[in-house]
Amino acid sequence: MTASGEPATRPTSTPPPAPGAPARGPRGVLQRMDKGQIRRVVAVGSGKGGVGKSSVTALLAAELRRRGRTVGILDADVTGPSIPKLLGMTGPLTDRGEGIEPAVSRAGIPVVSSQFMVEDEQTPVIWRGPLVTRLITQFFGSVHWGPLDYLLIDMPPGTSDVPLTVFQTIPIDGMVFVLTPQDLAALIVKKAMNMARDLHVPLLGVVENMGWIACPHCGQRIELFGASRVGKVAAEYGIPVLGRLPVAPAISERADAGQLEEHTAPEVAALAAAFESAVGDATSGQMTVL
Repeated sequence: MTASGEPATRPTSTPPPAPGAPARGPRGVLQRMDKGQIRRVVAVGSGKGGVGKSSVTALLAAELRRRGRTVGILDADVTGPSIPKLLGMTGPLTDRGEGIEPAVSRAGIPVVSSQFMVEDEQTPVIWRGPLVTRLITQFFGSVHWGPLDYLLIDMPPGTSDVPLTVFQTIPIDGMVFVLTPQDLAALIVKKAMNMARDLHVPLLGVVENMGWIACPHCGQRIELFGASRVGKVAAEYGIPVLGRLPVAPAISERADAGQLEEHTAPEVAALAAAFESAVGDATSGQMTVL
């Protein structure tokens, strides 16, 4: 049986629901404070660390903002938060009695992150799973997000506590998966894709990050990590390739300076357009969960 109690068409490693627990599905059970004001909730992840999930999330949010959309970011990587550094943001978060007020980037992107809860950016968050998952639900349900076209959730690596909490409790409209060209990255991202699929989260598409670099002399594309595998992965799951992003020194420089939302590139603009198309297809019923 699958996690929802339906006949399984393939083995699944996701745990069965506890007795009396709400059925799992593409819409989670947690009610958000700003119910009705957040139009779409989309997770961005891969299951693997080091592939640039946070960078893709930040670049996508910034480009959507340039397209006139209102976008927020929930940094769900509690023990390894990156979004505040990428966007040059500091805390702390405040509560004025009507819910937690998110920090806001220079471009107007509201963000919540565990990084805002520590005094120094090098201070680790040493928490057990239950505390981490409790914080994630608080970040979603107790934050005064205000009206948003998109809330992007920057997911942590793995397929354990936090992803399970996000999928089971937050009303996710779909998930975007990030991978790099290596076989290992493709293998791990498939685990995350299978987990999302088993929990009835729509798979919106895949993004290949660090897929190539342009020669500074002739402009020729060089595939540093080997031939692209993103098309094969997308075809296997019947979902679109939303974009291929290069290795770009400008991205690293702006990320280190906390100015990533200032980065613009044709590939990022194309990614944002493809993302909006995929979300529209999924939420209008044109995309089905495999």
